[in-house]
Amino acid sequence: MNPVNSMKIIASIAEYTWVKAVFLPLFLLLGGCALPLPDKPARPVLYDLGPPQAGVPAASDAPPLALHAVEGPAALDSAAMIYRLRYADGGAQQPHSYAQARWAMPPPQLVTERLRQALAATRAVLPPGSGLAAVQLDAQLQEFAQDFSAPDVSEGVVQLRATLTATGPAAPRLLGQRHFTARAPAPTQDAPGGAQALRQATDDVARQVVEWVGSMPPPK
Repeated sequence: MNPVNSMKIIASIAEYTWVKAVFLPLFLLLGGCALPLPDKPARPVLYDLGPPQAGVPAASDAPPLALHAVEGPAALDSAAMIYRLRYADGGAQQPHSYAQARWAMPPPQLVTERLRQALAATRAVLPPGSGLAAVQLDAQLQEFAQDFSAPDVSEGVVQLRATLTATGPAAPRLLGQRHFTARAPAPTQDAPGGAQALRQATDDVARQVVEWVGSMPPPK
């Protein structure tokens, strides 16, 4: 082969390689800009119990009450919205949570605020340890879930155990303990329907607790 032609071929190959190395990444970059960007991960929708039921506080000479924060099991100590498929085998013992729905705060905190609002309509509600309350209310949230009895039928279920004690200079004295349950049908079989049903059930439980506390004789 002619040496001159060989040199020309080598030069052409070198020029092609340089052009490819410089411009190919640029073409790929420009082409990538035209591709659709991936969607941002959807954030879960947050729910709470909504504003409290409107009402005028009743005049009462009931003694002040100290309200402790409602406690709950580990399963309820998160913002997960729990539901149970009771119609399925073992469904009553298998809690599930909605992937794209969350409570604004853990259910025990939601119930604490609801109880405080309901009780404050009948008497002064004070923080524990203030030394100004004659009685003290403790509560444990045992269930706060949307129960499905069928694929197209569900209800919000709230279960609460409340303990009322007398406080004072002497040792605390048990006044009473009671278990409360409330159920409310869900208008839709999804997270929004479950949130609405659990709001109604929580308000029902709070009303029951207020009536029970009000029926107890004042401590002596």
